[in-house]
Amino acid sequence: MRADRLLSLLLLLQNRGRTTAPELAAELEVSVRTVYRDIDALGASGVPVLADRGPAGGYRLADGYRTRLTGLTDAQADSLFLAGVPGPAQDLGLGADLAAAQLKLQAALPGRLAGRARQIQERFHLDATAWFRDADPVPHLARIAQAVWDQRVLHADYRRWRGEVRRELHPLGLVLKGGIWYLVARVGAGAGAGDVAGAGDADGEDTVRTYRVARFLAVDTAEDGFERPAGFELAAYWKESTDRLDAALHRQTAQLRLSPRGRQLLPMQFGAAGTRALADAGPPDADGWVRISLAVESEAIAVGDLLRLGTEAEVLGPPALRRALAETVTALAGRYA
Repeated sequence: MRADRLLSLLLLLQNRGRTTAPELAAELEVSVRTVYRDIDALGASGVPVLADRGPAGGYRLADGYRTRLTGLTDAQADSLFLAGVPGPAQDLGLGADLAAAQLKLQAALPGRLAGRARQIQERFHLDATAWFRDADPVPHLARIAQAVWDQRVLHADYRRWRGEVRRELHPLGLVLKGGIWYLVARVGAGAGAGDVAGAGDADGEDTVRTYRVARFLAVDTAEDGFERPAGFELAAYWKESTDRLDAALHRQTAQLRLSPRGRQLLPMQFGAAGTRALADAGPPDADGWVRISLAVESEAIAVGDLLRLGTEAEVLGPPALRRALAETVTALAGRYA
């Protein structure tokens, strides 16, 4: 809407001082001609916009002028919680609200604090996406987020590894983990067994589950709402769920010898589990190798994970895992002979 654009233009001039028409056009995603028309409209409404000519010229507000039109809308206030993660804010449909909210916030701050806010934006950036992996496509995320906010029932088609299912869900919250969006939801009446992250028991009414948002094939928002479970806390549920998943995945312990280079690789390949294992490592031998105990997943997965350490590690046990790794290495050697 033009009124929103005029307000954004006014706040840009107030926050940044002298700014050229092309810079304003790029920021507002409009043509330079549109900026000229909007500048004329601001002037006609009594806003003292001055035009400085020359190579260092541009538009600015008269000295001492400050607008008080800095009230935040509900959507803009909500988006401030995601001020450090512009990509996820865009996924949620709050990108424009986030930009407008930041402008209003800067305009409302005293000069010293506004300058500090700009310095923070210049010096810190949060990229929530994991390395070497594109973000999940999440075409239904904005609708799901709205249903979470409005406490509206969702009817959704979901893709499991066993096939597609239809679900009635009571959406309780969204979590962004390693660049991947998850929906935490209570399963509505009539749902059968479901596939969710970190759970294997059958779904039933009042069961709270976790769904990967990228696996939703279709989402419809119902007219009826629902009551949130008494005492439910999203952060507490997520921690309990992830702890349970970690315990379920890491069911055995591998005994390893690691070279000095292997000790450097272990945290990069195994994350927190690798860091914990190194903290309890024994003293290095004459060659600088140490012995550790590392929590690993099932044998098939552990073989692939441990191969990433290459010749910088030796599996000492358990015997079945050592044999499996030896058989894999032998097969590889035969293939590349």
